[in-house]
Amino acid sequence: MTTMAWIVSFILNTLFWLCIARWGGAERLEGTFASGCLVSIFAPSWSADGLRLFAYVMLVAGTVLFITGLFQPEMRSLWF
Repeated sequence: MTTMAWIVSFILNTLFWLCIARWGGAERLEGTFASGCLVSIFAPSWSADGLRLFAYVMLVAGTVLFITGLFQPEMRSLWF
């Protein structure tokens, strides 16, 4: 994966998790089948706060993986 594709995928991933964490996505997904498809198979039973917490954890993990892949390009193929 090229560096530009790596950066674009990180931006899209970050926007997705920010939508859930900060922009009302958790309330819309709470208790729906779509949360099981988009977030986790366990998500339909989570509250909006649980979805928000999961989104923040994924933001932190995604940032760590992005920085690792940015400086070690051979690691990118392990995640995508």
